[in-house]
Amino acid sequence: MLARYKTINALLDDSFAQFAARPAYTCAGHTLSYADLDRYSLQFARYLQCYLGLLPGDRIALQLPNINQYPVVIYGALRAGLVIVNTNPLYTPRELEHQLCDSGAKVLVVLANVAHTAAQIIQQTGVQQVIVTEFADLMPWPKRPLINFAIKYVKKMVPSFQFTQSIGLRDALRLGCQGTLQAPQVEPTTLLCLQYTGGTTGVAKGAMLSHANLCSNAWQVLQHCLYLSEQDHEIFIAPLPLYHIYAFCLHALVSISLGAHNILIPNPRDIPATVAAIKPFKPSVFVGLNTLFKALCRDVEFAKLNFSALKTTPSGGMALTHDAAEAWHKITGGHISEGYGLTETSPVVCSNPQTAIQLGTVGRLVTETHAKVVDEAGNELAQGEAGELCIKGPQVMQGYWQRPDETAKVLGDDGWLKTGDIAIIHADGYIKLIDRKKDMINVSGFNVYPNELENVISHCPGVLEAAVIGVPDDNTGEAVKLYVVPIDSSLSRESVVHFCREQLTGYKIPKHIEFRDSLPKSNVGKILRRTLRDEHLRA
Repeated sequence: MLARYKTINALLDDSFAQFAARPAYTCAGHTLSYADLDRYSLQFARYLQCYLGLLPGDRIALQLPNINQYPVVIYGALRAGLVIVNTNPLYTPRELEHQLCDSGAKVLVVLANVAHTAAQIIQQTGVQQVIVTEFADLMPWPKRPLINFAIKYVKKMVPSFQFTQSIGLRDALRLGCQGTLQAPQVEPTTLLCLQYTGGTTGVAKGAMLSHANLCSNAWQVLQHCLYLSEQDHEIFIAPLPLYHIYAFCLHALVSISLGAHNILIPNPRDIPATVAAIKPFKPSVFVGLNTLFKALCRDVEFAKLNFSALKTTPSGGMALTHDAAEAWHKITGGHISEGYGLTETSPVVCSNPQTAIQLGTVGRLVTETHAKVVDEAGNELAQGEAGELCIKGPQVMQGYWQRPDETAKVLGDDGWLKTGDIAIIHADGYIKLIDRKKDMINVSGFNVYPNELENVISHCPGVLEAAVIGVPDDNTGEAVKLYVVPIDSSLSRESVVHFCREQLTGYKIPKHIEFRDSLPKSNVGKILRRTLRDEHLRA
């Protein structure tokens, strides 16, 4: 039976001691063992505490992709008692300034490739020290200087930047070789991270996730996946960014509990590089989402990889389409286990058991989690009826950082979190997610859910990707607008409409169809309907 920890610090202490000789993270061909993680993170913690004078509860922002520096910095910050502020490396100056100011971060750790963005706004924030790292900083000589030189001067991937107060990560680690770390007093209720989410308002809010929240969710996931084992030396493929709560939980917490080996993918959109990174290994856990699965399954070299050890393929972040699930099974022999969660729930709420997957659902609740669906007035609905999904459990956040008004809107005194998602809870406990409440389209009084339409239209011959939004209509209130990325130029509007008429009832058929070369996506590959709605309104 895997231990249930009260704090992540206790989890790290045990894992570093128990699995010291095992590989922990591999990126770009270089591997850090658990012993390496222990040593580097301790050095970083000493630097933060002894040289910067940071105190427990101070915030540290990380703006890093999936590289080996990420876990070193995360674990070092936690060992110093700091609060992590995960930050998207692709943020614009405006978005980054808001998050740094709102969180009150005193330190920013940033990859040199994107540091020019921070340099533009850092003086308008409370950040006192910037720590800059180059891609190959933790690699050995001579690989380190050669790769860093090539990235900066040959590929010219590092725009110029300047900070008044900055230090290189390697220098910070060197300073951290000296001094004595005073272990912080960490309790289960201690704030671990501020995980920013746009929510329904579009204004990024920091979900306050405690040690208890994240320890509970890591344990809940492991209880749901008892077939994962410490003895099997599991290999997790990590293409989704660790600064996203889904990957953060699975790769920085769950896998570490098992002494597993994580293969970090810095840029999953580079399919050839992603396939090359996976090739030397036999993965047992492949974490992804719908758009990534589809892109990989179209790659000839991906189909040649060794999937003989694959135990589970967790999917989250967006709805899983049937065609993606079928293609994945055909190539890997494994079934995708779709789940559901939110930033506010640390994040996992439910998932399909690997031995009893019901395609089209997000599975059953993880242990110690409760769910109900309610109507607009907050009244609980009967089993089988569609309503807003509400969640209660130890993984539910403490609230939104410095936003009691926003907290009160979604989190009641009774601990039930309003998710903003429309769902049905079936008699067998499986949950079918219909769509986001805000994405639902009302056509002449009929509810139309984009997820349903996208899943159907993805099967239309010649369609690569599809996205559906609601747009204003004088006659029906709202009308369905479909965006299509075709496989080739032979796909016509008429053929799409004909397919929809065969598969969908009249009010669900798109009134407007727009062909595109690509669709706007988030950092994890989720199609951004809000961006499409904004573009339509501006047109």
